[in-house]
Amino acid sequence: MAAALILIFVLFSGMFEREPEEPGEWGGKISAAGERDIPDEFLPIYHAAEEEYSVPWNLLAAVHRVETIFSSMDPLLSPVGAEGHMQFMPCTWTGWSHPSCDGLGEGEIPEDVKTDPDEISRFGGYGVDASGSGEADPYDIEDAVFAAANFLASNGAADGDYERAVFAYNRAGWYVDDVLDYAERYVEGYLER
Repeated sequence: MAAALILIFVLFSGMFEREPEEPGEWGGKISAAGERDIPDEFLPIYHAAEEEYSVPWNLLAAVHRVETIFSSMDPLLSPVGAEGHMQFMPCTWTGWSHPSCDGLGEGEIPEDVKTDPDEISRFGGYGVDASGSGEADPYDIEDAVFAAANFLASNGAADGDYERAVFAYNRAGWYVDDVLDYAERYVEGYLER
């Protein structure tokens, strides 16, 4: 009888775990929650960015979910000036060494400079021309996801420090919690309550 109670307790207590018992939570196979929430057209982009920057696809999906609910926000422009699918401030996209960048990061950056990969490189920004169009555009989904992967990788995600990387993306504790929660939900091993 005692052995049966212990077995029931072990099985029941496992229902409340948030993390899988084995490694592989980050960048693992998509979960039922991920299949339900994430639009199919974005998955190949997340996986390609993961391959390029060693940032787990599910972390990119989670940032995309929290920032614009998978690009369903209309317009893709926040009240503070963050732009595009992954909500980059212009100075982060183009580079904080641009002469107009100070304060909160809006800057006064002409569009032809903001989307020019050479200018982005010159000013130290994170914008990427992943689509191969010749422009790095925060309103192009591929460019935006790859730029987010570039940013997160540069801030610790490529080394497994996801919390630090997400905090660098948006310096709010609630934001980090939300992104990491979605990232966990989107891969197998997460046990829904």
